Amino acid sequence: MKYALILLVVMIGTLLPLQALVNARLGQVTAGAVFAATVSFLVGTVSLALLLLATRPSWPNVEQLGRLPAWAWTGGLIGAAYVAIATITVPRLGASALISLTVLGQLAGAVLLDHFGVLHAPQPATPMRIGGVLLILGGVLLVVQPWKQ
Repeated sequence: MKYALILLVVMIGTLLPLQALVNARLGQVTAGAVFAATVSFLVGTVSLALLLLATRPSWPNVEQLGRLPAWAWTGGLIGAAYVAIATITVPRLGASALISLTVLGQLAGAVLLDHFGVLHAPQPATPMRIGGVLLILGGVLLVVQPWKQ
């Protein structure tokens, strides 16, 4: 089961550069990057709504939703920021630079969030984990080659 989940994550990860390229092209041929990002989220929202209806989970009531902390609503905001920034930057940096920089940011952020136990039990930023981040940084430098720009 674990290997199937790993494969699933890798497979969806291979589509993220395509998503950025599709959104960027949509922005170029329409009203711009923010329009393209909005279309992307609209299509995603409709898709998720259909999945929600198909799976028929139990719905939270209004009182439960009202008790949620403010930070619980920020996931969509972070996702929208990423899609908008990816749509704006991929034509300038390229898909490989966008994804490698994103992975660096994700891993560095995850190690910090784990270390400080943000929303879960702390997992220390060990030398091995920090070394992993540094290896990713090395890979990013090889992909992005900022000294050539």
